[in-house]
Amino acid sequence: MPSNVLGSCCYQGVKHEGQPCGRIENIGETEIYISEPTSSASNGYGILYLTDIIGHKFVNAQLLADQYAENGYVVVVPDLFHGDPVPFNSDMATFSIPTWMQGAYGAKKVPHTPPNVDPIVQAGLDTLRQKHNCKKIALVGYCFGAKYAVRFLGSGQVDVGFIGHPAMVEKKELEGVKRPLALAAAETDDIFPANMRHDFEETLRKLEGVPYQINLYSGVTHGFGVRCDPKVRAQRFAKESAFFQALQWFEEHLRDKVNSS
Repeated sequence: MPSNVLGSCCYQGVKHEGQPCGRIENIGETEIYISEPTSSASNGYGILYLTDIIGHKFVNAQLLADQYAENGYVVVVPDLFHGDPVPFNSDMATFSIPTWMQGAYGAKKVPHTPPNVDPIVQAGLDTLRQKHNCKKIALVGYCFGAKYAVRFLGSGQVDVGFIGHPAMVEKKELEGVKRPLALAAAETDDIFPANMRHDFEETLRKLEGVPYQINLYSGVTHGFGVRCDPKVRAQRFAKESAFFQALQWFEEHLRDKVNSS
C-alpha cells in the first residue's frame, strides 16, 4: 500500500483564524461548501476539494477553498461522511478511527468506504460540470480525500490532481492514474513515511505518459497542508508553498496548450 491507514494525526492540529466567504448548499442529500470567484477573476475551471476526516465544515478547509476561489476557480467541498466527520482534536483515549470508519458513530451508520464515498465525489464532479459549466476540473485531496482524488484520476472525468499527505491510497488505485498528479509530502509522517513515498514515486514513474511531481517539505508533519500552526514559520512556509505548488500545477496542466512551432 502506498500510504497507511488513518491515525490520530489525521484529526489533530491548529484551528486557523478567518471568516469563510463561501456558502453551504446541498447536492441532493449531500451538503457542500461552495466558494466562487468574482466574475472578473473566473478562469472557467472548477476544483473538487476532497477533505481530510474533519470534513467540509472545518474552518481551515473552508478558508483554503476560498483561497483557491480567489485564484479563479469554482470550488466545491462535499461532505464525504454523511454528516459524520471526525471531531477536531478528538480525545485519543475515547475515539476509535476503526470504529468511525465502520460508521458506528454516525446517525446514519454509513461506513466511510468507497461504495459510499465514490457517489458523493461523482455528484460533486457533475455539479461543477453541469451547474457551473466548468470547462475543466481539478481534484484536490488531503489525507482521506487524497485516496478519492487518486481513484478519480483514473476515471477520465477530471483533468489534473493535487494531493497532500495522503492516507489509505492503494497501489492498484495509484497504478490506474491517467491524469497529471502532484503531491505535497511531509518530512515526518507516520501515515505516509519515506519508504511509502519512495514506492509512490516508483509507481508514478512507471506510468506511461502521466506527468507527476513530488515535493517534500521539511520541518512539518502529516496534515500540514490544512492544519499547520501558522505561528511556526517553517510550518506556515510549507503550507503556503504547497498551496502555490497546487496552483502552478493546475496552471500548467489546465491551460490550453499552444504549439510553439
